[in-house]
Amino acid sequence: MSDAHDAARAYLKVHAQFRPVDATFMGLPGHDHQLPPVGADSVEAELDALAGVRATLDASDGPTTAAARIDARMLDAQLRTADAEQRRAPRQDNPAWYTGEAAFGVISLLLPGHHGDVQDTRDALRVRLEAMPAFLAHGRAHLQGRPRPDDVAERARREARAAAHLLTSGLPKHPLWDDALRLPAARAARALLGYAEDLVGPDAPVAGGEAHLDLLMRVTHALPFGPREALERATEAFERLTHHLEERAAQLPGNLPWTEHLARLEQVSPEPERMLDAYRDLHVRALDAARPLLTPAADYGLDFRFLPEWAEGTGDLYFLFYRSPAPFNPGTGSVYWVTPPGADMAAYRRANNASFVKLVHAVHHGSIGHHTHNARAREAGSVLARVAGTDCASGIALLGAGTMVEGWACYAEDLLAEAPGFYTPAEELLLTQFERRNAASCIVDLKLHLGEWSLDEARAFYRDRAHFAPARIWAETTRNAMFPASRVMYWLGTETIKALRAELNLNPHTFHDALLSYGHAPATVVADEMRVAFSPGVHP
Repeated sequence: MSDAHDAARAYLKVHAQFRPVDATFMGLPGHDHQLPPVGADSVEAELDALAGVRATLDASDGPTTAAARIDARMLDAQLRTADAEQRRAPRQDNPAWYTGEAAFGVISLLLPGHHGDVQDTRDALRVRLEAMPAFLAHGRAHLQGRPRPDDVAERARREARAAAHLLTSGLPKHPLWDDALRLPAARAARALLGYAEDLVGPDAPVAGGEAHLDLLMRVTHALPFGPREALERATEAFERLTHHLEERAAQLPGNLPWTEHLARLEQVSPEPERMLDAYRDLHVRALDAARPLLTPAADYGLDFRFLPEWAEGTGDLYFLFYRSPAPFNPGTGSVYWVTPPGADMAAYRRANNASFVKLVHAVHHGSIGHHTHNARAREAGSVLARVAGTDCASGIALLGAGTMVEGWACYAEDLLAEAPGFYTPAEELLLTQFERRNAASCIVDLKLHLGEWSLDEARAFYRDRAHFAPARIWAETTRNAMFPASRVMYWLGTETIKALRAELNLNPHTFHDALLSYGHAPATVVADEMRVAFSPGVHP
């Protein structure tokens, strides 16, 4: 007999077969030379493979440990989600899926987190480049005349052009470059530009529909409620947090509106020549401040470096400042990219203002945020909870882990408000605005896919009520359109963790270390296991 861990490992083999770029990001060997299969029967082949894993899971022994229960629940949810999504709207119908996989098929091999042999990696890169024209040609043929949201097609165009720029201008500056890559890189770049020019077709509605949204929330995210209740909660929170911002601003000196207090924070930035030191110092300061509250990942390095020259021009791609290390081959540390100063120094200072660097870069992504969570997830007992939060071509590997992955990182921002003196009063105002922003994203995610808002209405809400930066709004709504129930996971995940902490009422250090030890599983699934572990009389 097999158990849930065996079934989870069987799933990972299928995942790697149909998503080899994900496998590279996970550090799973044997797939670095592949792009995803895109033949006419690829969707049916994947559905058959998923059915095989389902049979393995159904025939496995009942789980008797926390780790096995987590694998069984995560795998059941992932199989149901993948089956439903491939039947409803296969990812092969999304023009930006082809560009994301093509671009990150290359980038995944160029990042310092890829620890393969240099010549093997160069060979894998060459093979992926050689395969890219056929991969994109299939996409062009498959998408011909097929309806898709115009904004998604525009994202694909931008990604294709950015990836072509990377291959022609960036790749020759990378240490892996040699002359054997020149011709396949040039052909792949031409294929990307041709793909961008050929994306014509009718516009399509964005809404995924209430039934699918309900499945993503109740099954994928394992939440105990559906989209209507989530929308009600997020709307109430948005209004409550707006009132809270106004009240707190009134308590600060100057009799200024909260928006003005936050605008003034943007005017305080480290000197550009000290930017790397500022990132490092705040990361270390956050680790130190958090020690009474949890055990931070101080034994796995985080090296702050300026974005390398080869990566310049990748702004339209999902090129993250911080990317989760490959769980199966993490090495001894990872890299955090910092944007180097550019021609517009005022804009550079605003984008790297001290408060934003502290909350977003040093805490949310570095120190006790994703950095510590990823280190703990790699030690989790569940097979899937070790890998589910891996950053891939356009998001994390398994959406269901999102309430814990992003819920924890947002919670970590708030947690350091418990460390005396870590935030200024104005920065605590910014914390509240971040929470309000996450509630706003939840509202947009739900209203778009329930069909209650158009993209224009969503953009107006982000601009006029949620106070998103204008330059961010189009990308945010396009992401909302492509990935239903992905933005809900930030606010709902944080709320789940806060409620669990209040319910269990444990010593903070005990609570946080235990919470992180379960890895990248849905927050409600982790909550159920912690109730078993810490509440006498609770049984699985």
